[in-house]
Amino acid sequence: MRLSDAEVYEKYAGELVRFATGLVGPSDAPDVIADAFVRVLRSGSWPDVDEQRAYLYRAVLNEVKMRHRSTMRRRAREMRAAEPEAVYDVEIRPEVLEAMSVLSAQQRAAVVLSYWEDLAPVEIGERLGVSEGSVRRHLARGRAKLREVFDA
Repeated sequence: MRLSDAEVYEKYAGELVRFATGLVGPSDAPDVIADAFVRVLRSGSWPDVDEQRAYLYRAVLNEVKMRHRSTMRRRAREMRAAEPEAVYDVEIRPEVLEAMSVLSAQQRAAVVLSYWEDLAPVEIGERLGVSEGSVRRHLARGRAKLREVFDA
């Protein structure tokens, strides 16, 4: 028996919010989840999806990517319009924020799920709907970039 859309949301929302929090922070995570669910429900392929959990993780990751691209375009416009100024929230460690910002969305997703959610690569692959090998590659590349940032 297939779950209703509301039941699917109720079942996976908590873990998707944790995932999105690791990718975009706690203030934007609920919006990312809501926007991803709206896109999924509007999608013509949603009724035919067998692996709903993986599809939703992928939708959240895609939403994060779209927001990241949008943010980067906005920042570029702002940089052209005004002198950049570094402002950090006192509770956020700037070096960690800066380090994570150099990672691609896929690398960030793999790092967050590996270190914050303590998942194995096979579990991360299941959640993101990618192969374990892809997860291992994203983790290796992400770790290498983080080492470069922290060793510099």
